[in-house]
Amino acid sequence: MKKIFITWLFVLLPVAAFAAGGGGYPLDHIETDVSDKASLQRGAKFYMNYCAGCHATQFQRYERVADDLGIPHDLMLDNLVFTDAKIGDLMKNGMIEGEAKQWFGAAPPDLTMVARVRGTDWLYTYLRTFYLDPKRPWGVNNKVFPDVAMPHVLLELQGGLIDTCAGDSEGQVDTLTGEKLCGLVPDPEYKGSMSPEEYDQAMYDLVNFLDYSGEPMQLERQKIGVYVLLFLAFFFVVAYLLKREYWKDVH
Repeated sequence: MKKIFITWLFVLLPVAAFAAGGGGYPLDHIETDVSDKASLQRGAKFYMNYCAGCHATQFQRYERVADDLGIPHDLMLDNLVFTDAKIGDLMKNGMIEGEAKQWFGAAPPDLTMVARVRGTDWLYTYLRTFYLDPKRPWGVNNKVFPDVAMPHVLLELQGGLIDTCAGDSEGQVDTLTGEKLCGLVPDPEYKGSMSPEEYDQAMYDLVNFLDYSGEPMQLERQKIGVYVLLFLAFFFVVAYLLKREYWKDVH
């Protein structure tokens, strides 16, 4: 029994450590809804336009995504596939791992399962907490993933944010405790094309799509689960009546 416990401990600890890689930064909670096809379609648009150049989702196919999201195949190929890939191909990209390591210091990971590993709260907060940092190679840093090698590819949408407690900035101070009140505020000189509310909605749609990508069958799984529970409830009644019939003479 002790050996089994230790084995499971070593299996689960790396996953827990990977998922908790926010360094203790408070995460914003969201409730994803993979039945919302309009949100998933918008999320797919943001993913293919801003993420797919570096990050693949190579464990799903364009055809499956198009069918699940209600996108006609020709529309998918014309507007969301920017390579010569066919509709039945896996969603890979042209990023070469060796070159990616030279550019970013590490190869961009595949994102098919990122929502299941990291969690949707982590992803949603991560995508909204990039801030300007001239000390970093790409000029940005992240509150959830400090010193991340990824550039802020959505900067043109969100605009620049300033960390009021970074560097020599004094920020605001709590008058009771004297502690710094850290926060991210918009840079008035670096405005994005979206309002904060529009950007939050866009990131929700993107995370919703990545949540779908991690388990495309989750709606079907939930539906099957209901049928299984109903069957077990019916079978319990039948089994109980059968048991009473067999044991009535014993008692």
